[in-house]
Amino acid sequence: MLVTGATRGLGLEIARGMAAAGAVVGVNGRDAERAREIAKTMPNAFAAPFDITDVDAAEAVIDDVVARHGALDGLVNNAAVRDRRALTDIAPDDFRRLIETNLVAQYALSRVAARHMAERGRGRLVFISSMVGPRSFQGDPAYVASKGGLEALMRALAVELGPRGITANAIAPGFFQTEGNARFFDQPRVVELARRIPLQRFGRPEELVGAAIFLASDAASYITGQVLTVDAGLSIAL
Repeated sequence: MLVTGATRGLGLEIARGMAAAGAVVGVNGRDAERAREIAKTMPNAFAAPFDITDVDAAEAVIDDVVARHGALDGLVNNAAVRDRRALTDIAPDDFRRLIETNLVAQYALSRVAARHMAERGRGRLVFISSMVGPRSFQGDPAYVASKGGLEALMRALAVELGPRGITANAIAPGFFQTEGNARFFDQPRVVELARRIPLQRFGRPEELVGAAIFLASDAASYITGQVLTVDAGLSIAL
């Protein structure tokens, strides 16, 4: 199992949870030393450092994972970047860079992973999406566009790769507090939002882990092309 962006935030918790559940987990991140240090803290884990926008590096690492472990059973496409600026402040070049990371790189990684999975006739692709469309509270158009595209990509891959035994699903997280978005959660409008969540609080990163393990496991062998919303009921309360 390879988890991208696994050196911090949601990706780190997903990698930890999968390792604790018995999976052999590749911890991906751009910082090779950090990836190695984090992998040492988990059972059954190893460092798999590369920049997800570097297709050649990603392919080399995935090929190496398959050579060393015999297979790649699953890929969790978690790594992403965010730009919370408004439409008038995000230039087209900035938009392209974000799309390159949040959508094009995910496509390229899935393409490489699917090649190996198809050889065995089984595999799991899991994408970390977001609350997009009318439910989006973020107001950052570039990020929302990239995640909307990611969900569409997931559904297309589910149809194309299904005959090869590969499932593709996504998780749509609600508002989860991590070390990287602490400033966002300090905003008055965000604090007020917590009152509208049926569970009356924001999520903890470890509370997303179960959904990821489920979709990456054989427990979800007959589920594909779906978005699992993990938001404490916020989407039905808005």
